[in-house]
Amino acid sequence: MTADRPVGRESPDEVLSAVPYGLRLAAAVGWRALIVAGALTVAGFVAVKLASVLVPVAVALLLAGLFSPAVSWLAARKVPRGLAAAIVLVVGIALAGGVVTFVVISVTVGMPGLIDQVTASLTDLHAWLRTGPLHLSQRQLDDMLGNLTAMLGRNKSAIASGALTTAVTVGELLAESLLVVFCLIFFLAQGRVIWVFVLRVVPAPLRDRVDVAGRSGFTTLAHYIRGTAAVAFVDAAGIGLGLVIVGVPLAAPLSALVFLGAFVPVIGSVLAGAIAVLVALVANGVWAAVIVLAVVVGVMQVESHVLQPLLLGRAVRLHPLAVVLALAVGLVAAGIVGALLAVPLLAVFSSGVRSLTTSPETGGKVPSALGPGTSDPGQTVT
Repeated sequence: MTADRPVGRESPDEVLSAVPYGLRLAAAVGWRALIVAGALTVAGFVAVKLASVLVPVAVALLLAGLFSPAVSWLAARKVPRGLAAAIVLVVGIALAGGVVTFVVISVTVGMPGLIDQVTASLTDLHAWLRTGPLHLSQRQLDDMLGNLTAMLGRNKSAIASGALTTAVTVGELLAESLLVVFCLIFFLAQGRVIWVFVLRVVPAPLRDRVDVAGRSGFTTLAHYIRGTAAVAFVDAAGIGLGLVIVGVPLAAPLSALVFLGAFVPVIGSVLAGAIAVLVALVANGVWAAVIVLAVVVGVMQVESHVLQPLLLGRAVRLHPLAVVLALAVGLVAAGIVGALLAVPLLAVFSSGVRSLTTSPETGGKVPSALGPGTSDPGQTVT
């Protein structure tokens, strides 16, 4: 016969069993969720503080995925990889510079005609306001113009500070562009060496799995950026051809804007197409704007139902809801840059998770574009 245990001397197991199971489960999930949320908060804070470094590195990775096939093609023909990277980079910069020069020349040549057309449109608008359904008097129009002038005068200090901020932003952009080029050189020339160095921080038992997941993620990134570039080129060519046929001024700069906008999923091409329609409306009138709108809608339909499923569907494999949510989060968190990087980062994360959760016995087909020493496309990595 054992003596009764004094009150307050219960064992930990007895105390734990006295707590309802649902409460214990909620507490266990809750403190783990708090730890994860805290880690994500710290990571986000660090990322914001280091955005001027992390964003150029991310852009360099995107460009590495775009240029790596050309580097690998040259390297397969006995060209040293460092020299191949330099050749591809110089050719790429030359092409980009040529496109920028062509756009600048087109803007310089077409701007006077656009200004004349805008002036004529404003004259027509002024006449419509006086003789149209609104029947505004000259005094009312003068008051509207006076109010606009007064508003600009009151906000001239804000406009000046905005111009100064723009100048500072241009300086930061140039510095970050140099960092992009510097990182891109080493990603193309020594990508595999850099990746092997990064893998040293991973515990040895997991190193092979993380290696496969990392290369799978980069392969997905490469497929995404190449497919997006192809889609952007088709969008720019189709809409640009329509602008030229209709006779809209500044067709080349607008086509370049469509090309860049296509890299922001869902909204980029729509906004660029809307700008093209607006320019056509101001410069060429209503019917020209309607024709341009029809061209934009047709090109967007081809992109959505043919190009994206064909070029991006198999490589990215992201649900449309996930794309929209990632785009929204990136746009809220980091503006245009966040919208540009959100979807490719989600694609890389999704591919890496799928690779890590695959049974290690099955292996995986992981083509790589990281540099010498990696598997060839289609080679099984275990």
